[in-house]
Amino acid sequence: MNPSTPISRFPVPDLKDLPEDIRARILAVQEKSGFVPNVFLTLAHRPDEFRAFFAYHDALMDKPGGLSKAEREMIVVATSNANQCQYCVIAHGAILRIRAKNALVADQVAVNYRKADITPRQRAMLDFAMKVSQQSYAVDDTDFAALHAHGFSDEDAWDIAGVAAFFGLSNRLANVTGMKPNPEFYAMGR
Repeated sequence: MNPSTPISRFPVPDLKDLPEDIRARILAVQEKSGFVPNVFLTLAHRPDEFRAFFAYHDALMDKPGGLSKAEREMIVVATSNANQCQYCVIAHGAILRIRAKNALVADQVAVNYRKADITPRQRAMLDFAMKVSQQSYAVDDTDFAALHAHGFSDEDAWDIAGVAAFFGLSNRLANVTGMKPNPEFYAMGR
């Protein structure tokens, strides 16, 4: 990324001008990862929405349940590719590589999850996530039966749908804001 290229088409606030809770969250992320992902700076443009966005993000992505953290990231990468969201494919691809401890899986899932080196269970999960992402109006009992056949519960189905739906929102915001992926993401987990 060219350093002179803005990370968003909307104003990006200075850290010093942000409410304390948002500044603290951003600084904690920076401490952990070594940089500030551009999504935090872009969404900080609207503090109330920032708080709501990350509260729901954390509720979906950090909870215990039948899906591993790597599987949740697979959902993000596959559906974000279908929504043509460069930011989320690159950023969450990096997180997927780290969580799966597999340098290849994120690229495979992003390009064509049906040919990726994943389990049949994970393929069924992504089939459902993609249907939620692209054709939610067509989800029916047969989709739940397919998940159940792979050991997923109805609560797992909710989680799959929640991640796919939430990142539909995220993808659209990233695309509309022109959010640029941080250069650091490209090398992570490789």
